[in-house]
Amino acid sequence: MILAIRNEAAFIQRTLTAILQQDYPHSLMELLIADGQSTDATRDTISEVVNRHPGAFSVKVIDNPRRIVSPGLNAALAAARGEVIVRIDGHTIIEPGYVRECVEALKRSGADNVGGRMDPVGTSAFGKAVALATSSPFGVGGARFHYSNREEWVDTVYLGCWPRAVFESIGCFDEEQVRNQDDEFNYRLREAGGRVLLSPAIRSQYFNRGTLKSLWRQYFEYGLWKIRVMQKHPKQMQWRQFVPAAFVLGLLMLAVTALFLPAARLLLLSVLVVYLSAALFAASKVSSKEPGLIPRVALVFGVLHASYGSGFLSGLVRFWNRWGSDPKLAVPKLGSL
Repeated sequence: MILAIRNEAAFIQRTLTAILQQDYPHSLMELLIADGQSTDATRDTISEVVNRHPGAFSVKVIDNPRRIVSPGLNAALAAARGEVIVRIDGHTIIEPGYVRECVEALKRSGADNVGGRMDPVGTSAFGKAVALATSSPFGVGGARFHYSNREEWVDTVYLGCWPRAVFESIGCFDEEQVRNQDDEFNYRLREAGGRVLLSPAIRSQYFNRGTLKSLWRQYFEYGLWKIRVMQKHPKQMQWRQFVPAAFVLGLLMLAVTALFLPAARLLLLSVLVVYLSAALFAASKVSSKEPGLIPRVALVFGVLHASYGSGFLSGLVRFWNRWGSDPKLAVPKLGSL
């Protein structure tokens, strides 16, 4: 198993405890943690948790001086000895049967990557609204791992589990990608003829962002770095991935035009009313058990779409001169790490 983290002292105890309680044979497991030079008590907390589980499998902490996820995952990959690689996230609690289900799904399906749903959890009222919004197609589009309840072949999954041979064949994670490294890897995998399987039996809980500021930053960066994925793998893009950017751009153009044309003001108002109505309707559907969260969920929908769209447009500007760049330039081979 591989895990890339930085400054996760507040959460790593829960993540690591769940990992150490897997029902898969411990003699066949190891955990490689790539730490991005944490400045809090992350490493001390890791040591404390490992010491409380003396009969557990090997846990090794590796330095990740670049401090971002992709190089950290690659450093852990280079140190891993197993034939199967399972990725875990620092804000995720996996079920006791997680590794077993991953390995069984690989063997049963012949897939090149398997993963489960992203089941979000919020600890505050806003966090709960984020969890509901990111479990809705209205909030996150057609990414099946957010809400699918059936086993199916998909474009990408949450986290992932691969035969080691996959990395030996197509390379490791793209070290340029600050975000969206999982998307980029799965696009590259599918371009090489690989298949990705979503299995709802692979269960975990993801503790999502709990503030508006942190959520905006997260999805802004998703949109920003999606441009580099698009530039490297243009044939893999789908129309739904352009919708938030088109929406934000349309609103900006209408807002500017409305300064001069009364008709544009009416059109802008109409668009906002239609969007708000749709957001409230979608929020009422996903918040049926907690109707008090409907206004917050509708707000989260707006944040998701506006931040992702704004990030996408910013990426077009930031990376305007990167079209045609080599898609494998920042992809190291496993043997070269």
